[in-house]
Amino acid sequence: MKNQIDILAELAARRAADARERETHASAAAVEKRALAAPRAKDFEAALRRDGVNVIAELKKASPSEGLIREDFRHRELAAELAAAGAAALSVLCEPHRFLGAEEYLREVRETVALPILYKDFISTRYQIAEARAAGADAVLLIAAILDDAALAALRDYAHSLGMCALVETHDETEIARAAALGCRVIGVNCRDLRSFATDAALFQTLIAKIPPGCVRVAESGLHSAGAIAAARAAGAGAFLVGTALMRAPSPGAKLREFIEGAGAVAAAAKA
Repeated sequence: MKNQIDILAELAARRAADARERETHASAAAVEKRALAAPRAKDFEAALRRDGVNVIAELKKASPSEGLIREDFRHRELAAELAAAGAAALSVLCEPHRFLGAEEYLREVRETVALPILYKDFISTRYQIAEARAAGADAVLLIAAILDDAALAALRDYAHSLGMCALVETHDETEIARAAALGCRVIGVNCRDLRSFATDAALFQTLIAKIPPGCVRVAESGLHSAGAIAAARAAGAGAFLVGTALMRAPSPGAKLREFIEGAGAVAAAAKA
């Protein structure tokens, strides 16, 4: 069985190939022109620096490790429900092969809500970033495990040049150090083990503190309860990317409110 490092590399290569195929129909210059003509990006980073429990609510239909997560995937309705429930931002899975995502989901979510939106995919080219901005994304995910330092810095800078934020995903101390050395401002810790697929939210207790304090520190994966979010917040995280727990809930909005209110109550009790 392939481990997740292999799957990450495979997905990144496949998505780069998909982008090359699309480029035969729409040139890089044409896509960048659309990106530059798009309405100004919303401030994703500022949304994560608000006071309170800042949840990036993720719209995700399926994943390689979980299989089909939400069969009734009415992305517009889900986006509106999560926005009304207090999400700080949304994340939309756009990878079609293993996550059953689509760029069209993001376009339609952009038409539905005013929140900042993260374009979630396996990005390794400028073309993909330009496509994300043209589709209405305000931020892109850059995964340190599949990008060397030069590529990570170049893609981060290109995203910034288009007015977007880059959320840099890390999995260990080495990747955090790399992102910090490059001056990345929004750094996430994904607590999913790249070899076993298991998530261990306890890793936030050691890894979040390694992110420089001036950065937005984002806890990703393994957040299935208000208590888990509260623990990550106590460890120093300022934002929390939650997908599967919301998508599996009968009412994602009610579940999001439960998480936000519950984590806030834990923090208030700790201060009392």
